[in-house]
Amino acid sequence: MNEKGLPLAVSVTSGIVADCSEALSLIENLKAEGLIANRAYDTDEIITFSVEHYKIVVIPPKRNRKVQRDYDKEVYKMRYFVENVILDLKRWRGIATRYSKLTESFLAAVFCRCIAIWADYLV
Repeated sequence: MNEKGLPLAVSVTSGIVADCSEALSLIENLKAEGLIANRAYDTDEIITFSVEHYKIVVIPPKRNRKVQRDYDKEVYKMRYFVENVILDLKRWRGIATRYSKLTESFLAAVFCRCIAIWADYLV
């Protein structure tokens, strides 16, 4: 997602794969000043990569971390951009319920919806 809340990258995994396991592959080639993510992405690997590559890293620590680190709660409020795009994607019933049996078909639907989101912004 960029600063306007527009999708930049997509990855599809099986239902039993944690989202944080795919995060590095999505963010490693992005040029950005900062990274905002929710607690699910609070892993040592993601934090280390983010601190090395971004000026601003806003990821709240998981509650079970022994050492709780600080994060900017005001900047974290901007994460609503991410939530809004996810809601916008899920407005297409085929994406929300994943009607497609094939990953390629589902990914094609997600790409089409992302193009529509970008088109709305550019017009």
